[in-house]
Amino acid sequence: MKRSTFIPLIVLAIFLASRLPSEASGVEKPNVILIMCDDLGWGDVGFNGGKSIRTPHLDKMAANGLNLTRFYAQAPVCSPTRASVVTGRHHDRTGIYTANSGHLRQGEFTLYEALAAEGYATGHFGKWHMGTLTRKMKDSNRGENAKANYSPPWQHAVTTTFATEAKTPTYDPMWQPASSQDKKTNNRSKENFRNASNRGWHAIAEGANRDFYGTRYWTGEETYIDPKSKDLLGDDSGLIMDRALEFIDTHRETPFLAIVWFHAPHLPVVASKADTDSYAEADGKLDGYHLNYYGCVTALDRAVGKLRARLREHGIADNTLIAFCSDNGPEGNDKAPGQQGKFKGRKRSLYEGGVRVPGLLEWPAKIKPGTSSNVATCTVDYFPTILDIVGIEMPDDRPLDGVSLLPLLEGDMETRRRPLGFHIRGQAAWHDGDWKAYCAKVNSGDWELYNLKDDPGEKNNQAAAQPEKTEAMADAWKQWKASVDASDKGGDY
Repeated sequence: MKRSTFIPLIVLAIFLASRLPSEASGVEKPNVILIMCDDLGWGDVGFNGGKSIRTPHLDKMAANGLNLTRFYAQAPVCSPTRASVVTGRHHDRTGIYTANSGHLRQGEFTLYEALAAEGYATGHFGKWHMGTLTRKMKDSNRGENAKANYSPPWQHAVTTTFATEAKTPTYDPMWQPASSQDKKTNNRSKENFRNASNRGWHAIAEGANRDFYGTRYWTGEETYIDPKSKDLLGDDSGLIMDRALEFIDTHRETPFLAIVWFHAPHLPVVASKADTDSYAEADGKLDGYHLNYYGCVTALDRAVGKLRARLREHGIADNTLIAFCSDNGPEGNDKAPGQQGKFKGRKRSLYEGGVRVPGLLEWPAKIKPGTSSNVATCTVDYFPTILDIVGIEMPDDRPLDGVSLLPLLEGDMETRRRPLGFHIRGQAAWHDGDWKAYCAKVNSGDWELYNLKDDPGEKNNQAAAQPEKTEAMADAWKQWKASVDASDKGGDY
């Protein structure tokens, strides 16, 4: 055989091998898209009964997929939850302890690396928050001030990057939003600006002076997009999704992993005038904080709709697994626009409202439309589930905290086969079936006990009535935490 003929046949064989059915799933290797919002509350979305914010595209996604009604972020703040997504491990194992603390260690085996080895194109779009992205300049929350925490996507087998280290405004993301002092320049109503205070902002009016927010969109080693570029103006969720869609357009003929982590609706919440006006017209009583929060969530929802439409246009929607969730519960107190629904607690708390978040899975080739599950599931489960679907073995025996949800997708999982552990900044929780043990300060030993099936709002502490069960669950948490601490000390590498 001539060499010129032989080489193309090798290429064809590699391509066909990448599209062969996975033994675990019985279908082609699916494309994988993991969408995460920032500080979105369980009760903010229509598919969980939310009434204040319009989320029609997410509601359609829920109607066509699986609603995980008891889905948890691994932590009540952002960075740790993100580490759990890409490793399948509790964040303390990975070197990320809370927001802006530590970084994703090089020794971690990530979802990017696992799928890249299987021929997947890998892309990360939006917030990163698992390490700094530059060693040479001040950027975002840390930048050059934390060189030891340099851990960018391109060091973890991500081939296409459009990412910021941490938060940005959710509209015109490179620029400080208009504040309550800018009411004259930006031509907004005095009442809305007074109510906006230091929490709700408005988009900068055309021609107004602009101040750099301090966060850049990075695409590679010491390479970022000029913050003054017109390509970075407008709704941030739309900008993130447009980059993700370019990636999907390019790689639609081969399997791909696209991680899309929106900044919305993390503060500072900012929305277009059209989106804020759409809520102002419906209810003249909303202040600037609510108008911009609601507006940026609706813009986020619109970006999800654009994604789902593009997948259908390319004919790849059926075999694309899309996961949607939030990284933790909503910011602020109960008067803030973000809603945790019927649950106790909010962001930073391991009570349900701080970690129980919206969770959806859509995969038409595998998931029956309009289904739901109240099995305890978590961001830490993404990793083992996807490896199971694609047929990837772990390279070693390091402990995973997540479980494969493939049996759940196949209708054969009524309970979680392993308890779910939480820890952050002295708070602890242990979920075992319907039961949850919670401790506000581990050193105090003062554990609470709740039956979440009967008491999802955690109003009835049963620790005094069931001391043996409480002690047993606390002991199980301590054994698990010992394993986590061993990992944190480097025992898994």
